[in-house]
Amino acid sequence: MTDDLELVIEPRARKAGDISVARVLPYVHRRAVGPFLFFDHMGPITLAEGEHHDVRPHPHIALATVTYLFSGEVVHRDSLGSVQSITPGAINWMTAGRGIVHSERPPPARAGDVMHGLQLWCGLPVAHEEAEPAFDHYPAETLPETMIDGAVVRVLAGEAFGLRSPVKTLSRLFYVDIEARRDARIELPDYAERAAYAVAGTMRLGGDAFDAGERRMLVFKQDRTVCLELDAGTRCVLLGGDPLDGPPRRMYWNFVSSSAERIEQAKADWRERRFPSIPGDDVELIPLPD
Repeated sequence: MTDDLELVIEPRARKAGDISVARVLPYVHRRAVGPFLFFDHMGPITLAEGEHHDVRPHPHIALATVTYLFSGEVVHRDSLGSVQSITPGAINWMTAGRGIVHSERPPPARAGDVMHGLQLWCGLPVAHEEAEPAFDHYPAETLPETMIDGAVVRVLAGEAFGLRSPVKTLSRLFYVDIEARRDARIELPDYAERAAYAVAGTMRLGGDAFDAGERRMLVFKQDRTVCLELDAGTRCVLLGGDPLDGPPRRMYWNFVSSSAERIEQAKADWRERRFPSIPGDDVELIPLPD
């Protein structure tokens, strides 16, 4: 393994609602990269006529969900009354704060439709863990992009490569989507914690090849100048930032908090139906795990 790498994370198969995903974060030896403490890769799934994979209503606290699609469509609904179609290239950033409930339901598919995307969770600074819930949608055309060495670089959140995303965040971070039109060489932004993940094609580092089919996340050592080589046709995401402040975050199911007592309260609140409901989608709830 090259000296620039701290760790290579192998994904685990998990279920997210009706969808099978590759779960990369959290990992037993790496709970987070910067403020990002959850990373799911969904698909690509080729759908049959009328097929859909729902994520039924479920709650969150003290985190922000970050949804990004490469193909397909999902309709987001939440307990604030938001109803938003998520399409490829857009960013949906939902801040749970003191508590929110949401669902994600694709419309019925046409035969051959492909569902493919990522969902990340971003932990909130301690001072904002109990903030008012919020939902923000950013269409694809609002996200800045540039060309670097033959690769299209889009800054989805935070700041990198001289560009700043309009996405409102509460931490210093970066989240970038890169598509290599030809063989390309990309130097990673200078942040305390950084990682890369191939969605399609092959990334190369120090003579080692990392193919998208292996679904491995590369976590890099701090204070290194790191250059990734991307084969033509490769698509990858880069992410990271400053670590979260305060105590290490505790995670249980869909709940994140710096306080064990707060997670216990959230568990009781969901069990007793004390969370707010989603207008028009409040029947098929995902139960609290045993």
